[in-house]
Amino acid sequence: MSIYKLKSSFQSLLRPLVGRLAALGVTANQVTIVAAVVSLGIGALLALDPRPALFALVPVWMFLRMAFNAVDGMLAREHGQQSPLGGYLNELADVVSDAALYAPFALVAPFSLPWLSAVVFLSALTEFAGVLGVAHGKGRSYEGPMGKSDRALLFGALGALVAAFGTLPAWTWHIQPIACVLLAWTVANRVRAGLA
Repeated sequence: MSIYKLKSSFQSLLRPLVGRLAALGVTANQVTIVAAVVSLGIGALLALDPRPALFALVPVWMFLRMAFNAVDGMLAREHGQQSPLGGYLNELADVVSDAALYAPFALVAPFSLPWLSAVVFLSALTEFAGVLGVAHGKGRSYEGPMGKSDRALLFGALGALVAAFGTLPAWTWHIQPIACVLLAWTVANRVRAGLA
């Protein structure tokens, strides 16, 4: 099960906005690039100035970023903007954006750089495992239990906790190994789907 299953309902809410953006000449690639630039900016800000209050940006942006991701996909599919470049931008921007937004949590106790590095690495593997099925004649795999939307919910919640309480409870240390296990499980599920 993954939050990704809710995507179609989210898209229905955004469809009128997407139609207006297309009419204004906004392209899917522009939306992808803007979302990546904002993600990198927020990640850099938190890395340079990890004040707890600034982590409130994470849940807000995670929600908006999901909207941006839905919008760029709908512009591409429903308004004739699909392109090879767009495919590359979409996948690469997601991986880079995830890394930028997750990494600053290594500065928040009880999290640590080695564990967050493992989360970033395994998150990238889930996306590569999902897209590799296309090369074998399968569709893009979105199996969970720790897909992009699920990770957005997790890190958004963690950002809200940091902003509200100034730190994270000691027990949240366990989230790191648990996330790694769920990410590895996600990689396996996506590889299995690609081979089915």
